[in-house]
Amino acid sequence: MRVVLLGWFAVLVVGVTLKDGADGAVSEKVMHEISGINMEGPYLGLVVPNSFELDPLLQSPSFLVNESLPFLDVSGRRFRIGTLESEKVIIVMTGLSMLNAGITTQLLVSLFNVKGVLHFGIAGNANPELQIGDVTIPQYWAHTGLWNWQRYGEGPNDELALESNGDYTRKIGYLRFSQYNNDTENRKPSDNLLNSVWYQPEEIFPVDGQPEIRQHAFLVPVTKQYFSLAQKLEGMELERCVNSTCLPRNPKVTRVKNGISSNAFVDNGAYREFLYSKFSATPIDMESAAVALVCLQQKTPFIAFRALSDLAGGGSAVSNEADVFGSLAAQNAVDVLLRFIALLHS
Repeated sequence: MRVVLLGWFAVLVVGVTLKDGADGAVSEKVMHEISGINMEGPYLGLVVPNSFELDPLLQSPSFLVNESLPFLDVSGRRFRIGTLESEKVIIVMTGLSMLNAGITTQLLVSLFNVKGVLHFGIAGNANPELQIGDVTIPQYWAHTGLWNWQRYGEGPNDELALESNGDYTRKIGYLRFSQYNNDTENRKPSDNLLNSVWYQPEEIFPVDGQPEIRQHAFLVPVTKQYFSLAQKLEGMELERCVNSTCLPRNPKVTRVKNGISSNAFVDNGAYREFLYSKFSATPIDMESAAVALVCLQQKTPFIAFRALSDLAGGGSAVSNEADVFGSLAAQNAVDVLLRFIALLHS
C-alpha cells in the first residue's frame, strides 16, 4: 500500500526487554506509581503541543503542583500532576505533529484514570471574519493530510486506485493543483502534472468495536456537553497587546464549525482560502485532529481550544504574524482553558 498510515497505538505495553524489573515497555516501578496516581483520580487530561504554549499554564497561580509526586516520566513524556481551579489534572506536552500528538494522547488515556481530555494551543487562521488573538472552539476536527494522489490524465469521474476495495473514497472531495498554476501557454492556463489529491477519512478502531474491523471518520465531533458549556466562555476579556503592539480590536472567544489538522505548517494564502471554502475551516494546526481521533476511539470526552496566532499565508509580507503575536495567543488559550475548567468544576 502506497500510503503511510499513522500508528497511534504502537508502543504502549508491548515488551521487548527486561530492564529494571520491567516485564513490558513500562517498568513495574512506574506501573506501581501509576496505580497510586489513579487511586486519587479521576483527572482531567490536559494536552498541549509545545513548551511556549505550556509555560503560561505552569506559571499560572491557578496551577498547584502535587507535592508528593509532581510529575511522572513515561516513554519520553512528562506527565505533570496537580490541580487547576480545584480540579485534579494531568498535563502532558506532545511535541510537534500528528504522530506525537496521537501517541501522547493514547498514553494519557491508556495509563491514567482520565475522565476527559482538554486540548489547547495556538493555530493559524483560515477564517477572514476572525482576527489574531481570537480563541476558537471548533465543533468538529478533521485530519486533512491523508490523501489519495491521483495519476495525471484522470479526473473526478475516474475511480481511484484501490477504491473498489473500500480503501479509498471520492466522497470528501479533492484539490486540483492546476487551479493554482500560474504558468500559461498561448495565454491559456497550462495543466499541472501533479493533477489532484483526494482527501480521505481516517481508519479507526473503537474500543467497543470488533478488533481489526475498521470504521472511518473524517469530521470528528467534540463532546456535546463540553461544546454546549463552552458557549458560556463567549464574552471573556482577553489580552490585546504585546508590549506596545496592539490588535485592531479586543480578541474574543467564539465557537466555530470546523478545525483541521495535518503535518504541514500552512503559510500559504491560496491553500488557506481553499481550506476555508472547502471545509469551512477556521483554526489550522498540526495536532488537534490526532487528539480528537484517539479520544473518539477510546470513548473519552474531548474538546479543544485554539487561539489564532496568524492569518495563514496572509497579513504581513515581512514575516508570519505568529512571530509577534504567538505569546499573546498562547496566553489567551490558557486563560480560556482555565475558565472552562472552572465552569466544569462548578
